[in-house]
Amino acid sequence: MPDIQIERHHQLGLPGARAVARKLMQKVEQDFGMACTYDEGEARDTARFGRAGVDGSVEVSADTFRLEATLGMLFANFSGEIQQRLAASLDKLLGAAAPAADDA
Repeated sequence: MPDIQIERHHQLGLPGARAVARKLMQKVEQDFGMACTYDEGEARDTARFGRAGVDGSVEVSADTFRLEATLGMLFANFSGEIQQRLAASLDKLLGAAAPAADDA
C-alpha cells in the first residue's frame, strides 16, 4: 500500500493535464533529485519517479491526477511533509493551468 496518495480532479482535458504533469515531474526532479519517466497513452498517461528509498507514479487522465508513492524506511518519517509539498506543488500547477472563468 502506498504511503502517499493524492488525487485531484480537474477540467483541463488530457492535453492540458499532460502539460501540468510534465511540469510536476520537472519539479519532482529538481526538488527531490528523482529520476522520472513519462509514457503517453491514448486516454491515460503514466509518469514514474524514483530514487533510493522512494518509488511512485502519477496517472494522468482528461479529468484526474492520481499520485501514489511508496517510501522506504529513511523517508517514512517524513511522509506527511513530503505529501504536503507534493500536494502544494500539484495544486499550484493546477491553479495556474485552470481555464479562465467567463465573466458573462
